[in-house]
Formats: sequence, structure tokens, C-alpha cells
Amino acid sequence: MYRVTTELHFSYGHRLLDYDGKCAHPHGHNGRVEIELYADVLDRADIAVDFTRVKHTVQGWIDQNLDHKMVLRGDDPLVPLLADLHEPVFVMDHNPTAERLAELIFDAATQQGLPVACVRFWESPGSHATFEPAAGGVALDGTASPARARVPQR
Repeated sequence: MYRVTTELHFSYGHRLLDYDGKCAHPHGHNGRVEIELYADVLDRADIAVDFTRVKHTVQGWIDQNLDHKMVLRGDDPLVPLLADLHEPVFVMDHNPTAERLAELIFDAATQQGLPVACVRFWESPGSHATFEPAAGGVALDGTASPARARVPQR
């Protein structure tokens, strides 16, 4: 099996609800994303996955949905306030942690037909989270991978 990795970058703001610490307050990060893709065989140009395709599809999705936006949980009281001010917000079902952002980007990439092995998400130079589906195509919460790959369209 071949594995290739590409790195993407974006800036975003967030805060965590139900959290006791500095991250409970609005703040920003310069996120770094590593998307690891796989292929059993190389194409006729001897390429596993074209980096340009990844850049156009996933970076495009990130730029449209996450870059320079406040990423918040749906029940965050800031959501309607920022919406009323016409500020850019991306709403998630869960807290926008590094773990959940890695999963979100994994889902977005797989929905675009990319053979993603895992996504690593850095919210700071020294801290990252990795998401990859559990062996056998079943997520840790017991759902099958295709059913769990729902990306909010916001």
C-alpha cells in the first residue's frame, strides 16, 4: 500500500463550552492539517493520489467553511449574536476541539471521494490530534464509517 501526505493551513477562532480553562473563552489559532491518503496501486503516471486534487478539493472546502471563521458548537450563545452581526461562523454539533476538527476534515475529504487514511490537526505547533476510523470500518461510537461521514453544510 502507498501512503502520501499533504499539509494544509488555515486560521480560525473558537471556544469550548463545558470546559474549565482558557479555551472556554473566544480565541484564535493558526491550524495545520495533515491529510494522509492511501492507494493500493499507482496510476499510469505512478502517482498514488494527486496532490493537486487534494489541494483543490480539501483546501477549497476548508477555505469556504472554516478559514477565518468562528467555529462554534450549535448551542453556543455566541452563534445568534455573531449571525446578527453578519460575522462568519461555522456551526458544529460538537465542541470544536482539535479531535473534532480532525474528524470533520476527514469526513469532508472522504465525501469528496478521497481515499483518506487519517487526518492530523494541529491547533498549535506543539499539540495535535489524529482521527482515523477504527479497524473494520466502524467508528469508535459503534457506527459504520459511511453513516458517520456526515459533514454539516453551513
